[in-house]
Amino acid sequence: MPKTMTAIDEFAVKLANFVIARRWLVILATLLITVSVASGGRFLSFSNNYRDFFSEFNPELQAFEDFQNTYTKNDNFFFTIVPAKGDVFNTQTLALVEDLTRGAWQIPFSIRVDSPSNFQHTYAEDDDLIVEDLVKGAESLSAEALAAKSEIALTEPLLKNQLVTADGRAIAVNVVVQYPELSQNEVPDTVAYARGLRDEMLAKYPGHEIRMTGVSMLNNAFLEAGMADTTQMIPLMYLLLMVLMAVMVRSVSGTVVTLLMIAFASLIGMGAAGFARVGLTPIALSAPTIILTLAIADAVHILITMRNAMRDGMSKRDAIIEAVRVNFLAVMVTSLTTAIGFLALNFSDAPPFWHLGNISAVGIVAAWAMSVTFLPAMMSLLPMRAPKPKAKTGSNFMGSLADFVVRYNKPLFYGVGAVAIFLVAAMPRIEFNDQWTEYFAPSIEFRQDADFSNDYFGFYPVEFSVQSTGPGGVNEPEFLEKLEEFTVFLRTQPNVTHVYSLADIMKRLNRNMHGDEAGWYRLPDDRELSAQYLLLYELSLPYGLDLNDRVNIDKSATRVTATLSNISTTETKTFLDASRTWIAENAPDYMQTTVPTSAQVMFTYVAERNVSSMIAGNIVAVIAIGLVMMLALKSFKIGALSMIPNAMPILAAFGTWALLVGTVGFSVAAVASVSLGIVVDDTVHFLAKYVRGIREKGYDRAGAIRYAFETVGYALVVNTVVLVIGFAYLATSHFKMNADLGLLTALAISFALIFDFLFLPALLLRGSGKWIEKTNKNDTTGDTDDAQTHAAQ
Repeated sequence: MPKTMTAIDEFAVKLANFVIARRWLVILATLLITVSVASGGRFLSFSNNYRDFFSEFNPELQAFEDFQNTYTKNDNFFFTIVPAKGDVFNTQTLALVEDLTRGAWQIPFSIRVDSPSNFQHTYAEDDDLIVEDLVKGAESLSAEALAAKSEIALTEPLLKNQLVTADGRAIAVNVVVQYPELSQNEVPDTVAYARGLRDEMLAKYPGHEIRMTGVSMLNNAFLEAGMADTTQMIPLMYLLLMVLMAVMVRSVSGTVVTLLMIAFASLIGMGAAGFARVGLTPIALSAPTIILTLAIADAVHILITMRNAMRDGMSKRDAIIEAVRVNFLAVMVTSLTTAIGFLALNFSDAPPFWHLGNISAVGIVAAWAMSVTFLPAMMSLLPMRAPKPKAKTGSNFMGSLADFVVRYNKPLFYGVGAVAIFLVAAMPRIEFNDQWTEYFAPSIEFRQDADFSNDYFGFYPVEFSVQSTGPGGVNEPEFLEKLEEFTVFLRTQPNVTHVYSLADIMKRLNRNMHGDEAGWYRLPDDRELSAQYLLLYELSLPYGLDLNDRVNIDKSATRVTATLSNISTTETKTFLDASRTWIAENAPDYMQTTVPTSAQVMFTYVAERNVSSMIAGNIVAVIAIGLVMMLALKSFKIGALSMIPNAMPILAAFGTWALLVGTVGFSVAAVASVSLGIVVDDTVHFLAKYVRGIREKGYDRAGAIRYAFETVGYALVVNTVVLVIGFAYLATSHFKMNADLGLLTALAISFALIFDFLFLPALLLRGSGKWIEKTNKNDTTGDTDDAQTHAAQ
């Protein structure tokens, strides 16, 4: 140890002595705290509602909630049915549809079932309006009857490309459900029942493919993806990191204690979430993987320092004290800055990122506390063999790298800087794309069924609540004409597969009431006539198939649904902008309040809203981290300078992603904050040793840089390898948001090591030595952490 120590060093030594002297008390206290906090896990629940991805202040969510309060909730099951060969207008397929339609009414919480079989077909018979199911007794239909049903279905605007494809190759049944939202088991239990019904139909009617999509299946997919990650990713991650620790730390006891420490940290994080009554989404469920990845970094520095101190002849007790002293400040600062980065996620517009940030922050702080208490206490108890001493040759790899960086600092400064500028310039190429069917890995059943169904039917509905002049206004001829114009406009837009509009019903009724003459397939020109037609039609509709989901109670507004194909976010925005423009330029004043809404609209803008909201969060995080760096390094200028190599890796990662991938989902909003807190770690450790080299060792700038490389370089490489593997492993997640977050963060961490090894030293050689006071210039006895020079040997 140096003859003089800073106040933080003195505190670290006292803490280490206390921990070793009271090790059983420390271990017991750690276990009690872990068990107490982890007990909150019993309050955890799983989220199975896509609305949980939006805050209550999200304007798109508010608009959609208002829309659904006016009409009905559109949580649904959509059964896509495709026969093995031929079209759907055969007795077996139509019998299947008829049977499934009846059975679907038994699905829990179902309030409406729509299919071609129960479509309320209307026609005139003398002076009467006949309203009846389109298909009855399908198995006994003749070839002529089947042909007639086919012609009706394929010419009916409300069926064609909505519940039966234009080529007759696929047919569908749509079931609307309304959950009371009293239990988290409502969705999975209902999905299980619906799947059972599907299996029953497949067994009864072989030779058909039945796939299930819809909002209910989407909500259940979030649960299935989260559970798959929990049961598959976390155990494999522990095994992978255990192997890495054993290879890099070369200590069985150190590996075991580290695994215990990260397990305790994860339990504490999840237990705290339970006490906060957090509903877990796939994003929040990635927190344990992140915690165990980050927690290892603290243990690595302390264990490597301890091991090398023992190799240089220190007793195990002294080596533990020295390891805590040398790393206490850097580990504390890195944990604090990492926690700040994750806490900044609370600025996001998506609550799952709040939960991810808070759970991770709690786990990270817990891991730091245990790394300077529980870890030393356990290591003082467990056996650890000292490595064989090795003579210092002065020619180790880190020393050679330091010499190279110092010698070629100018070319590296401008060369690496130019590469960074090039990559940053590529960032604008990134496009947001949130196709929520593609949030899930192909192994998830919903993704498979959605991809299958998208080949036949549109998947993304966009809703419009079109306002009229007032109560009963939907019957006004002027309103119906504008409604028809809007409907025609929507049908002409690219990627629109179907439009459901009251205008089509009114034209059909008008034709029916004029003896089914084709020339009368147009809108009624009299309000009273329209009202009578609509009333007569509604009175003829059976239970569950009324128009309440299409016309509001006082008939002052009607719902228009445009269904889009599987298109990108950019294409959806183009459609939404076009519809808003048409309304602004063509609709009368009373229709100007019409706005597009739906889950698709919500997800279309979720990335933009999260990026916008996270700008403030990232600014706060940058300022907070900068202040921590300045205080820790006791230098305003060094602390400010450190933000350059901290920001560059993140920006370079985004630029590289733009060039290699090009698109990203709304998880991009979290990457900057998560990465910022993590990439700071390398900078903190490097600068801490650099400053120590100048203040305690009396080195010049080049000497301090070499000292930093030799004392902490290997540990930084080990940490980077562990972190990159840990976050890259998230790419195996069943949820795309986690995969993107993991890969982007791993890329940023990789760049961080490159910039800290090649750019930061070149930056420090430009005047930083003048900013650091040499507190003990002649004292060169000291840090045994320079023994890490040979850690890689």
